[in-house]
Amino acid sequence: MHAPYTTFDYPYDSNFFFYYPLFYGREQEVLMSCEARGNPPPILSWFINGTEVDPEDDDRYSLVDGNLIISNCRATNGLGTAVSRDALLQFAYLGAFSPKTRGGVSVRGGQGVVLMCTPPPHSPEIIYSWVFNKFPSFVAEDSRRFISQQTGNLYISKAQPSDVGSYICLVKNSVTNARVLSPPTPLTLKTDGVMGEYEPKIEVHFPPSVLAAKGLTVRLECFALGNPVPTITWRKINGNIPKKARLRKSQAVLEIPSAQLDDSGTYECKAENPRGGYLSFLPPPLPALPQWSRLINDTQLDSGETLHWECKAAGRPRPTYHWLLNGSPLMIQDRVEVVNGELSIRNVMQSDSGMYSCVAENKYGTVYSNAELRVLGKYPLSVVPLLLSDARSLLWEGFFVARTKAIMLLRDNTLRIVNSSRADEGHYVCLAVNTFGSAEMTAMLWVKEPMRVDLSPGRLEVTVGESVVLSCKATHDTSLDVGFQWSFNQRPINFQKDGGHLEYIQTVRSSTVDLMIRSILLKHAGKYGCRAHTSADVVFAEAELLVRGPPGPPGVVIVEEITDSTATLSWSRGLDNHSPISTYNLQARSPFSLGWQTVRTDPEPVTGTMESAMAVDLNPWVEYEFRVVASNAIGTGDPSAPSRGVRTKEAVPAVAPANVSGGNGRRHELVISWEPVSEEFQNGEGFGYIVAFRANGTRGWKEKMVTSADSTTYKYRDETFPPLTPFEVKVGVYNNKGDGPFSAVVTVYSAEGEPREAPSDVKASGISASEVRVTWRPPIPGPGRPERYEQEQSGSKRQTVRNETSVVLSGLDGNSLYHVTVRGFNTIGQGPPSAATTARTRKTPPEQPPMNLRWIQEGNNVSLSWDPVRAQDNESDVVGYMVKICHHFSI
Repeated sequence: MHAPYTTFDYPYDSNFFFYYPLFYGREQEVLMSCEARGNPPPILSWFINGTEVDPEDDDRYSLVDGNLIISNCRATNGLGTAVSRDALLQFAYLGAFSPKTRGGVSVRGGQGVVLMCTPPPHSPEIIYSWVFNKFPSFVAEDSRRFISQQTGNLYISKAQPSDVGSYICLVKNSVTNARVLSPPTPLTLKTDGVMGEYEPKIEVHFPPSVLAAKGLTVRLECFALGNPVPTITWRKINGNIPKKARLRKSQAVLEIPSAQLDDSGTYECKAENPRGGYLSFLPPPLPALPQWSRLINDTQLDSGETLHWECKAAGRPRPTYHWLLNGSPLMIQDRVEVVNGELSIRNVMQSDSGMYSCVAENKYGTVYSNAELRVLGKYPLSVVPLLLSDARSLLWEGFFVARTKAIMLLRDNTLRIVNSSRADEGHYVCLAVNTFGSAEMTAMLWVKEPMRVDLSPGRLEVTVGESVVLSCKATHDTSLDVGFQWSFNQRPINFQKDGGHLEYIQTVRSSTVDLMIRSILLKHAGKYGCRAHTSADVVFAEAELLVRGPPGPPGVVIVEEITDSTATLSWSRGLDNHSPISTYNLQARSPFSLGWQTVRTDPEPVTGTMESAMAVDLNPWVEYEFRVVASNAIGTGDPSAPSRGVRTKEAVPAVAPANVSGGNGRRHELVISWEPVSEEFQNGEGFGYIVAFRANGTRGWKEKMVTSADSTTYKYRDETFPPLTPFEVKVGVYNNKGDGPFSAVVTVYSAEGEPREAPSDVKASGISASEVRVTWRPPIPGPGRPERYEQEQSGSKRQTVRNETSVVLSGLDGNSLYHVTVRGFNTIGQGPPSAATTARTRKTPPEQPPMNLRWIQEGNNVSLSWDPVRAQDNESDVVGYMVKICHHFSI
């Protein structure tokens, strides 16, 4: 029997745990696993902030400032308790800026200014940017303006009129991508004069000493205020700046990727007057997180003896130590003394038995060393196979137990047989004796041939989508049964949870098993282990599988420089997945594009060895995001994360309005129309149109400014030109940077005006008691042609649907006299009315029905008769009768 011990696993590469906490966004699933071994099997329990987790309770826990401390995982059996190291689970969050209004900043022209961001509470790091006047217009960094990613402040080395406006600090969480905006800070220029030239003043300093872990990227910032704008240069004292170093942000940032020991030294930033700083690295092998240099081991003592344990760990800063007994803090007593990492217990007793943990910690993390103390009591012993060492003296008896080089009795009374053979088979007896009695145990030893395992192929390279078979064959003693277990990167494979990619295949021969890997993905690359075990031995073999596939996404894309039509981009190389990267594809997205579009580059193409290129042929004054996609012989990989949005600089407009035309309008008007230029091609602020026109055959253009970017028409009125006068017309564009091109010249006619002649030969006649037919002749053709006609009769107006020359007026009163006029009209207006004509509607039909209806039936004939109807004076004469017959059927 033995006490438990634990291992603690994190869901990412443990090499990085020593430098970075474990961050998760809210509402993400977090998986931590704890494994323990012991005899009897231990019971596992979890503790959060010192409180045991109840799996039956709610699985959501309250957060304090975004931190959730999982103190440890504890494994307990009857012999003691072992604890894992602590883990810090930190949830990424981003608070809100204070809503308090920020005061304005006023400086003289030419003076330097610093605008403070004062970010809200957050975890982990945040990315800073600044919005100018309104979102999404971002401040573009150049030699005059700099945004520190250390302080978040905006530095303007020399203020000028274009800087006047409202500034908003935008911060973005690097894990959750959540963004919040600060209240605006107004910046104004004083009117009492401008600032003269003055010496540079470095406002953004790097620390005098920088401690960097080997292999990480070191980023040093240096920016100065001054007039004229200072020039920043870097140098390494007593050496050269590494060739791999990169200068960013108009040389305000020095980056040293994959820092090594030979990059150490003194670096100096100069802005006319030098300012210096130091850059140093941890000398290996001294790590940041504590690492054990001396561990404690299981110890067995008799009652009354003294325990002395010493544990030592290296780390920077130097670790501190404390001790646990069965997972709880060790109580300091008269017999117990703890000095630094050393534990002494005098006169040990059985109550001192248990699982001890030495804990070494510094600000980078905590490590545990566990060991069991077993104190022997003074009572008769019962010897069992795993507790033979619980006796003061033991004697082994067997066929051949004389101590030789092959048979040794170890200090813990274990009998060790080296290079065993069949001659060593037989019964062995262990006899344990102390002053209180004795006990013995007999064990039978069989010696079998050692098992061998062959895993083939041992190393294999495949491409994404292919399938392979790994075959594991065990050669062993036929009297023993053999079992197999497959593992991936030292973890047992769960064949039910792999989505059907992995299949365990038992062959006809029981000593051989196969592992089928179908439709291989990149995640299947790694080491596959086959563990074969019998009751006599366990043998492990391992094979390596390399998977070639499309490249992984490139690292973060940075916009180095921006002009009106180009953007210089840089990125870091992603995984090539065992096939060299051949090319990079640069893509851009703007509010005017349909998703991501490939952009032209300089150079063309961008080869796989490059990590920087220029995107060209961009539109000025447009907000762009950029990303990079890598390709190799296998295919094209996933794109990088988008860069932060940047706006290209302003430029003179280059696109003229399309579909220039015109016409219509009122008399003496020239109406000119066009399709507006999309915002994508306006190239800057202050966009408008220049409308130019001249009558055919004349010299000199009239030009009129239209200041609205959304305008589509312009009307010009001049009483001197007649209708349908032809004009040459063109429309140009302009913005604050200057005038752009004009459209092609087109001919547009001035308005013909409303109709100027009245219809003639107007006639009207009644055709029923409620209708009058009106006819007319249209006016002589010429300018102001009617498009439709309007009739007016006794104050009521009606219009024709098209250009007809007759109409029936209905819904009138019977036996009534109507005065009718007709006039033409078009989209411009109405023409003059014709001379009035009159028409009378007919009288209404008699209202009295025929009376005294009589009928006589003779066979199939029926004779009808009635009294005649006499029309009244206001009724029309009777000219006939209508007879209606209804048929009735009987059943």
